[in-house]
Amino acid sequence: MAAAAAARGARGGRGGARGGAAAARGARGARGARAAVPRGGDVAGPADSGARHFLHVDDYSPEEVLAVLARAAEVKRRLRDPGFAPLAGKTMSMIFTKPSMRTRVSFETGFSLLGGHAVYLSPEDIQIGTREAPKDVARVLCRYNDVIMARLFAHSDLMELAEHSTVPVVNGLTDYNHPCQLMADALTAQEELGRVEGLRFVYVGDGNNMVHSMLRLARVVPMDFVCACPEGYAPDAETVEWARSSGLSTITVCHDPFEAVKSADVVYADVWASMGQKAEAEAREAAFRPFQVNEALMDHAGPQAKLMHCLPAERGREVTEGVLEGPRSIVFPQAENRMHAQNAVLLHCLGL
Repeated sequence: MAAAAAARGARGGRGGARGGAAAARGARGARGARAAVPRGGDVAGPADSGARHFLHVDDYSPEEVLAVLARAAEVKRRLRDPGFAPLAGKTMSMIFTKPSMRTRVSFETGFSLLGGHAVYLSPEDIQIGTREAPKDVARVLCRYNDVIMARLFAHSDLMELAEHSTVPVVNGLTDYNHPCQLMADALTAQEELGRVEGLRFVYVGDGNNMVHSMLRLARVVPMDFVCACPEGYAPDAETVEWARSSGLSTITVCHDPFEAVKSADVVYADVWASMGQKAEAEAREAAFRPFQVNEALMDHAGPQAKLMHCLPAERGREVTEGVLEGPRSIVFPQAENRMHAQNAVLLHCLGL
């Protein structure tokens, strides 16, 4: 599938490329044709009763999102309780075409602690779109496993996996979005700020797949969401309008970080150049330097503002050492919550 391989070249965000049109390319169809913003209803869930895919945050209703967050808090409390093994006898394939420490360790450890067994498939093991078509991978793995987690380049490859799998498929990241990270962020907000609904959530940086995930969360959880990015690095316009169309949240895209962060509850940072973008590092450094999350920006946000970052962080670039290690940083509880949020997503997907 040469088209799918080409689609993977349009990298975006966490492990990929810039927002806007490049991010939209990550959502192209399997044959390279431009697709509309991926909707949760584009792919039917698996046939198993109670089982669900998790491809975008807004695949789930507002009630489901809040229920999964409540389950995450419960599972976090009970994680090491003797005899608590809701995934006993279950297996999961983990497909990686993009490497990641946090994604692999959080999924594999969490699945194991809940009694299941996870199988890691490296980029060398699974060459989706070149060595083997996504639909063939799906139809083989769903005969071995109870769930498939995939961390991929092209979003179209994820959608094809889900379309042809009879077991739940969980999005561990694509160039278009990163919904598991957003569930971890929401869980962290509940723990650290007492709620996720109604927060002023300000992202400062590239309009990448993290922003697309935040926009889709804003479709189902009311919030005041602001993306502050340089000109030319805005998120996908269709996804912005898709988020606004629910009428649930206030959505703003602007180019002044100091104006954006006023009264923020959360200031969110991300790297300026991810996988596939290092050749652009010099140009990005110049464009993003005024968008550094530093002490002055956090002071302007106000004493209530907390720092989030999805990691890995390039200290001294998108965020200063002092802010990352400072008292308002909740970055490492946020990183831990990847495992707990994902555990709850997996249980929900499996109908357990």
